[in-house]
Amino acid sequence: METITMSDVALIGIDLGKHSFHLHGQDKIGREVFRRKSSRQQMMRFFGNLPACTVVMEACAGSHFIARELMALGHQAKLISPQFVRPFVKSNKNDFVDAEAICEAASRSSMRFVTPRTEAQQTLSVLHRMRESLVRDRTKTANQMHGFLLEFGVSLPKGLAVMRRLPGVLSERPLPVRLSLLLQRLHAHFDYLDKQIRELDKEVAGQLASDDLGSRLLTIPCIGPITASLLAAEIGDGRQYGCSRDFAASVGLVPRQYSTGGKARLLGISKRGDKRLRQLLVQCARVYLQRLEHQRGALADWVRALRSRRHSNVVACALANKLARIAWSIAANHTQFEAGPDASAA
Repeated sequence: METITMSDVALIGIDLGKHSFHLHGQDKIGREVFRRKSSRQQMMRFFGNLPACTVVMEACAGSHFIARELMALGHQAKLISPQFVRPFVKSNKNDFVDAEAICEAASRSSMRFVTPRTEAQQTLSVLHRMRESLVRDRTKTANQMHGFLLEFGVSLPKGLAVMRRLPGVLSERPLPVRLSLLLQRLHAHFDYLDKQIRELDKEVAGQLASDDLGSRLLTIPCIGPITASLLAAEIGDGRQYGCSRDFAASVGLVPRQYSTGGKARLLGISKRGDKRLRQLLVQCARVYLQRLEHQRGALADWVRALRSRRHSNVVACALANKLARIAWSIAANHTQFEAGPDASAA
C-alpha cells in the first residue's frame, strides 16, 4: 500500500467556523491525504509547519483575514463564492463534506475565485456599512417624530431640514409638556446620529483626497464621494475582472438568462453582488437622467437615444451598467473620464 505524507498535499479545503475549522487535504491527483478538525490557533500552527500549497475557502465572514494570514505564511489562498460550492456537496451535509466540496470546486479549471481583500479595503467597507446603518437609524428617528407629532395634529413638511430645527417648531405649538420632553430626547438622538454621519462623510472625503483611484472615479458624471469610495474598494486594481462586463455582472447589473433550445431569453437584471453599490449606481444614473439637458458628449448622446425608445427605469439600469463599466476601465487603464471636447464643465 502506497504511503502518503504531508509533503504530498497540494490542495486543502477549509470549512470555516467561528471557533472550529474542518480541513480536507488532497494530493495532486485528488486523493484524500488527511481530514482534521482544529481550533484557530491549531490551524495556524499547522499551516506554519506545512510546505507551501493551495488553500481554498468559501468567501464569508473572516475568510479575507485568514487568506491574508495564509499568504503571509507562503501559501496560495483562494476564495470561492458559496453558490459555486453548493453543487459539489455530496448527499448528506456535514463540515468535512463541505471542506471536500470546496476542494472539488477549486479543482475545476473554469472556477471563478474571489480576490482576497486588503486591510484597507475591509476597513473602508466597515466605514460604509456603519454609515448606512446610521442613515437608517436617522431616517427611522425622523419618521418617529413625524408620526408622534401627527397624532397631536402637527403636520410637518418632509425632509431632514425641518427635523434639525425642530425645537423652534415645538416652541410655537401648544403641546403637552411631557410630550415636548420626550420629543426633545428623541431630537437629541437625531442630532447625535446626524453628527456621526457628517463625521463619517468627512472621513470618506479625506480618504478620497489621498486615493488616486477614488479621485479619478470622481470625474465620472454624477458619481459622488460615497459611490466613488465604495467603487474604489470594490474594484481595486481591476485585475480580478477580465473585462468591464465581468465587473458589471459582479454588481448584478446585467440581464439574467433563461435560454434553451437555441432561443435566447433575457430577463431582468440579476441583482447579484454588492446590493449597496448597485443601489448607489442606479441612483447616480437617475441623477444623470434628471440633469440630462446639461450633459454633453458621447455618453449623453447614447442616453438620449436610448431614452427615446425605452422606459426611464430601463434607461436608469442600462446607464448604471455603463457607469460600472466606465469605472472598471478607469481603474484598469489608469485613466480618467473624458466626456468629449463639447462636454459641459458641470
